[in-house]
Amino acid sequence: MNWKKGLAAVGVVGLSAGVLAGCSGGGNGASGDGDVTITVALAANPQMQTAESLISDFEEKNPGIKVNFTVLPENELRPAVTKDVSTNAGQYDVAMIGSYEVPIWAERGWIVPLNDYASADTAWDEADLTEPIKNIVSADDTLYAAPFYGSSSFLMYRKDLAEAAGVTIPENPTWDQIRAAAEAMDDDADGVSGICLRGLPGWGQNLAAITTVINTFGGQWFNENWDTELTSPETKDAVQFYVDLLRDYGQPDAAAQGWEGCLQSFSQGKSAMWYDDTVFAGSAIDQAATPEIADNIAFAMAPTGPADIASGWLWSWGLSVTKSSQNPDAAWKFISWATSKDYIKLAGEKAGWDAIPPGSRKSTYEIPEYQEAAARYADLTLRSIEAANPQQPTENPVPYSGVQYVQIPEFVEIGDYVSQQIAGAISGSQTVDQALEDSESYTSGIISDAGYGK
Repeated sequence: MNWKKGLAAVGVVGLSAGVLAGCSGGGNGASGDGDVTITVALAANPQMQTAESLISDFEEKNPGIKVNFTVLPENELRPAVTKDVSTNAGQYDVAMIGSYEVPIWAERGWIVPLNDYASADTAWDEADLTEPIKNIVSADDTLYAAPFYGSSSFLMYRKDLAEAAGVTIPENPTWDQIRAAAEAMDDDADGVSGICLRGLPGWGQNLAAITTVINTFGGQWFNENWDTELTSPETKDAVQFYVDLLRDYGQPDAAAQGWEGCLQSFSQGKSAMWYDDTVFAGSAIDQAATPEIADNIAFAMAPTGPADIASGWLWSWGLSVTKSSQNPDAAWKFISWATSKDYIKLAGEKAGWDAIPPGSRKSTYEIPEYQEAAARYADLTLRSIEAANPQQPTENPVPYSGVQYVQIPEFVEIGDYVSQQIAGAISGSQTVDQALEDSESYTSGIISDAGYGK
């Protein structure tokens, strides 16, 4: 069954929970002096907060358009925006959504096709977009979101701690090598965990990382008949590996830590390694507690497992014009500004080259200042993005797309439930077998009720 036939009315949750940020203003339409006011909903991630801080540049270049921001943690942003667009309330002109939502929201008619805007706006330069990222913010060859940034996943590690422990981490490591390195670098006396991994429940928190490990072990969510495969030997082995790695050498209270906790732990010198999104490379260096930590952060491709497939995920945050917007032309002008080559240069000059949104444009990787600032990770980021294959994310054929998620509407509900069960295994409140048996039963019921495989 095609995912479009299973469009259930489900809430949408974010890739991860963001950093707290305030909201400024609200409402649409014209202000008292005749200016057009648009409201932009953003996730409270570092790169998005940079865009908010630079809005005066947009307003200077676009007199008559005022911008109000609603900046929320992603787990709060998504329900708010989903409710708004699904009811045609018109509170938001521009919504930041992830690549998971793009085809689902496009099918429901909640967001506006951007092809005509992009074609007419030659300065925006659609041809400059990196192809894999453009593809995942499009549906049926139609662009529905302008990519703000694009990313994959890879390994970040402290090369000084690795050397001191007698560990060599290759550019293309295996998960077995990473476990051995975590064991060697784990140092309870100094309060340094061997590795930090997402343990916090959420389909875009711990399950994003866990699903990539499942893929590399030869597991999958469903077979070609839409039978749930969460208790297959390969999937069990992968989840058991992840849970054991966290319980043996992971950060304290791992089941309560997502990417935010790992960014803090790694940049503050409390974890020797961190497997996560490539977008956090610059933040890890920029937020490092000491120059010694910053100078010794190194990178490697996402670890592989027994299956011979690429192991990094693929993601993009994009900006869309909502169908209910009263000012779609002004909304596009903001999107064009925030996702342009000029904005990337502005962000680098004003906020630092580690703060720019990476992965979305080819030209980003030709900027001399960025090449210098990101020399350690820029090439690996692009290689990771290009290696990911959302159309065939697993060793065996599957009926779904998406590397770290399954691109069906029901995955929000399924993923959040399964992530809670696995978090229980990480915390020690239940076994991996119990977590996966409960997850398989729950998932199979939802898939059956939705009519997949029939």
